[in-house]
Amino acid sequence: MTNSHLSRRSVMALGGAVLVAGGSGLVLPARAAGLAPTPSMRGGSNNYRPGAAIVDRIGGGGFWMTGTVRRAGDGAPLPGQRIQIWAHTTEGHERDPQSHGATLTDANGEFRLEMPQIVPAFGQPHGHLAYDSGEFETVFLRPIMASSKDQTLAAHFVLQPA
Repeated sequence: MTNSHLSRRSVMALGGAVLVAGGSGLVLPARAAGLAPTPSMRGGSNNYRPGAAIVDRIGGGGFWMTGTVRRAGDGAPLPGQRIQIWAHTTEGHERDPQSHGATLTDANGEFRLEMPQIVPAFGQPHGHLAYDSGEFETVFLRPIMASSKDQTLAAHFVLQPA
């Protein structure tokens, strides 16, 4: 029997996956068991509107806000979770009701919502997102875009039960 040693380097070379002992062929994420919850970001709750409607699109569209929602600890995807999105766009300010909308995650814990192009506010192009449904702790995110010309912005939530 060969005695194999898994070092950090060998796990990284496998892309963070490990073969389950016993040769069952199952591959699991190496860090899923210790996935820490996402902390709320400073400024993330600015202009938040509790209960924003679930919409198919905000305004005329052209820009995509995307992301994932997972459970802290095991990293399991969380379907059916409500994510509110708002931003300063070509069609309105982040304080305007028409600049807010919410969407639900799919079976894989992924969300995607089309909205108008985000433009800089306070010198930075950024979006605002919130998980606020109550089953898990509320989290506010304020991701900053690399360029105001970007047409997508992704944000990822790892939620801890409330």
